[in-house]
Amino acid sequence: MKFVGIVGSSAERSYNRLLLEYIRKQFKLKFELEILEIDEVPMFNQDDNWADSFQLRLLNNKITRADGVIIATPEHNHTITAALKSVLEWLSYQVHPFESKPVMIVGASYYDQGTSRAQAHLREILDAPGVNAYTLPGNEFLLEKAKEAFDDEGNIISQDTVNFLETCLDNFIKYVEVVSSLKKPKPIAPEDLDADHPIKTTVTEVDPDDPEWVEKVAEITGAVSGDTYVKLDHGILTVDQINMFLKSMPFELTYADDNNQFLYYNNAHQDPETMFAKRVPAQSGSRLSTVHNSLPPARMKNVEWVVGTLRNGNQEFVRTIVPGAPASVVNTHHYQAMYYPDGSYAGINELVFNFKPWLDWYLKETGQRLVGKKMGAMMPDASTGASETPSAEMTPDANTGASEH
Repeated sequence: MKFVGIVGSSAERSYNRLLLEYIRKQFKLKFELEILEIDEVPMFNQDDNWADSFQLRLLNNKITRADGVIIATPEHNHTITAALKSVLEWLSYQVHPFESKPVMIVGASYYDQGTSRAQAHLREILDAPGVNAYTLPGNEFLLEKAKEAFDDEGNIISQDTVNFLETCLDNFIKYVEVVSSLKKPKPIAPEDLDADHPIKTTVTEVDPDDPEWVEKVAEITGAVSGDTYVKLDHGILTVDQINMFLKSMPFELTYADDNNQFLYYNNAHQDPETMFAKRVPAQSGSRLSTVHNSLPPARMKNVEWVVGTLRNGNQEFVRTIVPGAPASVVNTHHYQAMYYPDGSYAGINELVFNFKPWLDWYLKETGQRLVGKKMGAMMPDASTGASETPSAEMTPDANTGASEH
């Protein structure tokens, strides 16, 4: 379960940020919490374009995909901060990520009343037309005397307070589960699998279906290779090392960008007949419509459903087990949405592997065994996304992915 936490203050030092950080680390086994800031959001002005703000785009994308939101609000003059109010104005005018989204409110204050009046006001705002969030009634956590509440390591000192916070969070988790079961996914628009909408990184000088696409595009772009160093987020590797790293993965990995162009797979050295999802080098760069051109129309719809579901944010990933494999193989496909720095959709990372050896190893190590005689007994849980179940239109099949033919 994935939540986002919004720091309701733009101050550099904030006890509400400290409270969210404590929740994130203390309850990490219950849910994943990503903390978002509002310090760079401009004051609301309906004459301006919300999308001009990177931080607003990030907030919109992250809230849209989250299972739930936790807002930590201070109290200024009996109400929420001007910064938080401005954020809510922006996110209820042209975009509406809080629509039907479960929200929990917490707050830390210097004084005895916690943030009771600010929380009451925030509940009214979240219930307003254009916001329409689902705020769990009667589930209030107010941290009073915040200056004395934390130790030097950012932990809440009072165990009674921690216990009460955990109760409130458990209530919210149950609430999210109920709301999520009622939520309807966004309608999926027709997907352009012909890659006819170039993006910033699209090389338009070479036809995507050219079998020599990799070589021609490498020459045009001056793409590095060999022992040239590449600086990554958390390391520096040569291109050769990156290739070795990806080839050594015990999975078949592919990437198709948000223009639905199939750009990469990691097993170009492998005989396609030995792969769980057959691919050939000439497919790199191809349109997804070309990669899947042998599929009947019904299965092509599955491809569109996977791409559209991830692009919409209805789910962050889609998983399926492909039927018809021998008993020694559990052919598993995992389609993971990828995101640009502002949280917008950047394409699909597909992971294909035989789950059976991993399962056998786990059962042997733990002394457990499967119960039931049918494959359905070992199918993954129906909740495959952030909060949604797969579409009834999605039929598990070896040809449903973003890069299979």
